[in-house]
Amino acid sequence: MCGFIAAFTKDDFPPHAAKAALDRLYRRGPDAEGEYRDSGVFFGHRRLAIIDLDRRSSQPMTSGCGRYVIVFNGEIYNYRSLREELISEGVHLRTESDTEVILELFAKHGEKSVFKLNGMFAFVIWDSVARVAFAARDPYGIKPLYIGLMRNGLVLSSQVKAILATKQVSRDYNELGELGFWFLGSVPEPFTLYKSISSLEAGSAIFIQDQTVTKKWLWCDIGDCWRVDSKEFKDNSRSVQEHVRNSIVESVDRHMVSDVPVGVFLSGGIDSSAVAGLMKERGASDLIGVTLSYAEFRGRHEDETPVAAKVAKYYGIKHVVRTVDRKEFEDDLPNILDAMDQPSVDGINSWYATKAVAELGLKVVVSGAGGDELFQGYEHFRTIPRLSHLAKNLSFFPGGKGLARIFGEVQARRTHKDRWRYLSRWMNTIEGLWWLRRSIRPPSDSNVRPLLAELGFPEDDADVVGMVRSMVGDVPHDPFLALGLIESKTYLRNQLLRDSDWASMYHSVELRTPLVDYHLLESLRPVLPEFSKYPGKSLLANAPILRVPSFVTERRKTGFGIPVNTWLNINSGMSGSEGMQKFILDKFIE
Repeated sequence: MCGFIAAFTKDDFPPHAAKAALDRLYRRGPDAEGEYRDSGVFFGHRRLAIIDLDRRSSQPMTSGCGRYVIVFNGEIYNYRSLREELISEGVHLRTESDTEVILELFAKHGEKSVFKLNGMFAFVIWDSVARVAFAARDPYGIKPLYIGLMRNGLVLSSQVKAILATKQVSRDYNELGELGFWFLGSVPEPFTLYKSISSLEAGSAIFIQDQTVTKKWLWCDIGDCWRVDSKEFKDNSRSVQEHVRNSIVESVDRHMVSDVPVGVFLSGGIDSSAVAGLMKERGASDLIGVTLSYAEFRGRHEDETPVAAKVAKYYGIKHVVRTVDRKEFEDDLPNILDAMDQPSVDGINSWYATKAVAELGLKVVVSGAGGDELFQGYEHFRTIPRLSHLAKNLSFFPGGKGLARIFGEVQARRTHKDRWRYLSRWMNTIEGLWWLRRSIRPPSDSNVRPLLAELGFPEDDADVVGMVRSMVGDVPHDPFLALGLIESKTYLRNQLLRDSDWASMYHSVELRTPLVDYHLLESLRPVLPEFSKYPGKSLLANAPILRVPSFVTERRKTGFGIPVNTWLNINSGMSGSEGMQKFILDKFIE
């Protein structure tokens, strides 16, 4: 797990720009720094040593034949089997690292080597003979990769702020990025807040020649796993549960590969409890569970500490509770905002959780993120299909749309959420109903309306279905599969995973997500249509041999909360997300 910069310019990349970027990336990789230069090419790398701690595995790394050079961020969980495969083919390997495995696989198989990789990754490889670069990103988009357009070339990096630090790209504002933030609380791929910087989309790869992207390739679309015919699978419940358990066990085993100790976030919910139970079952003997505590939540349902403590005792895990108070938050706020690579209404919880992990001397932590998207844990996996069914029935009655309009107005007044006024327009598609549930501000909002006008989108005809499809592609007819796809390619990708990255890397901690794993998803594809028959994430709760206890499964869902709105004195007249949006964006614009 690391940070890197790769520049392709007509002239040599300025040393001061390279230094500024590497300084900015320091916290992502404090263990080693390296540079590589060729005519018009610069690679810089900061290393967080997790696998093969020897300096021989530092980067940029050159292939054994001397032709290829790589900078890489992430972990390849199946690198040991790939390493054996390379050795059996006569390849001489000089290290025990996954970095060298990627490099030598590319030397043998070119761009097709990405299909062999199982992990989270973003990397750039330079072919010094053909003078072509290849860059790729993992299917879920766990690891970020940004592309900055310079006057005389391109610069790629693990962070937006590292690209900005070079002062080689324009800081002109991107209205599409801001619009996405006001709507959803995060900036959707491929946009950033800056016109000159974009994100390489998850599961994509590019070729660069003569300072230009010459080819772009979507090599893996996770959405294809949800675009499955619900009639494909017919079997009994026991085989579904066994299939799920076997698949998750394999993923947990992969995510425990490390040459340093591994911890786990323990929130007291089903996701983290199941992951912790499986890790313990699979041999994590000295596992430490970390839980955050806040005085403001004490004695309330939001306080996860008592339940997390019971889970730790149940699974025989050492438990550490880290209390965060308002004073610490106020002191840390400048560092949090500095770490936040793109504006987000979330992520502060992950920042403190990984701060607690770093204080324990751990460099790797496992999270239960992705459980809600995969096992239909969010409340709207139940409400949206019901609303969709109701909308279809209303369409058969004269005046049905008018009735929906009246209901939407009542809901808007009752909840103080004006987006309900759009119910009659958005209710006829799963995409529209998802937008109704997930969006923070309606098209009529004073922050949104001017941007829509500036971009040529009329407020009264905001095409939210088109916006969703631009992010996720086509969705299946099954509403449960459609929601799993949408959630995974929007909220999980653009907010949860991105926030986990910047928050954890500020503390030089690698955060792993065994429930966000393409090979797990691919393995579960045949049974995904059956998941709606197992409410309450029971398939996940029953995955460990020592199943998640009832005091967890029967507890009302809380989420990964933090009393930040209280600490910031955000106006109680607006929702927490709305208040955070204005506060965060103001800080980015300063």
